[in-house]
Amino acid sequence: MIDLKGRKRAAPFLAPIAAGLAKIGLTPAIVTSVGLLLTILGAVWIGLGELFAGSLTAAVGVSLDALDGPLARHLGKESDRGAFLETMSDRVGEIAIWVGLSVYLREQPHLLILCVVALAASLMVPYVRAKAEYAGLEGKGGWMGRAERMILIVLGIGLSGLGVEVFDIDILEPILWVFVVLTVFTVLQRIRKTWQQLEA
Repeated sequence: MIDLKGRKRAAPFLAPIAAGLAKIGLTPAIVTSVGLLLTILGAVWIGLGELFAGSLTAAVGVSLDALDGPLARHLGKESDRGAFLETMSDRVGEIAIWVGLSVYLREQPHLLILCVVALAASLMVPYVRAKAEYAGLEGKGGWMGRAERMILIVLGIGLSGLGVEVFDIDILEPILWVFVVLTVFTVLQRIRKTWQQLEA
């Protein structure tokens, strides 16, 4: 939902930042690459148990994703290659965060299983969209787009790093359950939407 509505609302705020990045000579590819590197660095820290520092670093990396598009438009450099690079960066960054969290939770099998399911569902969301759009259909929508997924898991990891608990349980566990349920539901939403657009 944020992907559909939030970016339009944020555009007036992102445009001046994009203009500033252009003035110092940064390109969309550089912004995308730096964002990915920071996300991976954050994932490594998460895997090492530095949850708060890792989540904060990953959050900065993920946030740069909101700037490469406006920067490309500002420079008039929107291209298929740029869009492809951004998409690949998004997927790699998302996978990195889940791998880092899985390493951290390796001694807790039930949470590790949740991480695996969460990653699988996360990858299915853009996959269904890609299949729909390949067929010329509308594939966006659902509750848990990439922005929502990243906000929820990075926030959960950060709060866990600060020692926040819910009913004497590390807050990360209920957040993982919420993440899995909502993301699986989003996959079903997109499958249903695509199915309804297909001819019998």
